[in-house]
Amino acid sequence: MKAGNCRSRGPTSYGMQDSMLVFGKLGLKPGDTFLDLGCGPGDYSVHAAEEVGPAGRVLFMDRDASAVERLVQRAESLDLTNMVPVVHDMSESLPLDDDACDVCLTATVLHAVNLGRHGPALFAEIRRVLGPSGTYAVLECKKQDKPWGPPLHVRLSPEEVETAVLPAGFRRVGHVDLGVNYLLLFAPA
Repeated sequence: MKAGNCRSRGPTSYGMQDSMLVFGKLGLKPGDTFLDLGCGPGDYSVHAAEEVGPAGRVLFMDRDASAVERLVQRAESLDLTNMVPVVHDMSESLPLDDDACDVCLTATVLHAVNLGRHGPALFAEIRRVLGPSGTYAVLECKKQDKPWGPPLHVRLSPEEVETAVLPAGFRRVGHVDLGVNYLLLFAPA
């Protein structure tokens, strides 16, 4: 995978666990559309672009325009033509059509969202843009006090994530222990 060498581009959880295991659980296929919400440096986006191939699309979205621009440059340097940049704050309505995505990933970003305030609208929007047989994946740091990652008081337990996501029309279909992180998988209810 070309997604390595991530340390100089900003914080990412990509190398903290077995990324092949994560992508195996996402079940991407050639031709799929993948949405990386809060893409940051884009390691997950690059990996997804390789998985979905030239017939697929990777929509990478972040509110940080400079992060998106760096990922555009990275995609060009890797000759990945199936990546589509979107500068947008995920706490606002997503600028995507209904059923636009096969898989949506939020990787270590939900802890930075005020779920009480923005969660209901955010998860309703994710449900809207996700196809009827799609997968919504949440990757977060375990709620443990560690010297790296977000502070303990903002980390989310799997139960807290489920409580926020399920009312938007989802059902949990998987939970994977990734060591220091966890992956939750949801499908439309």
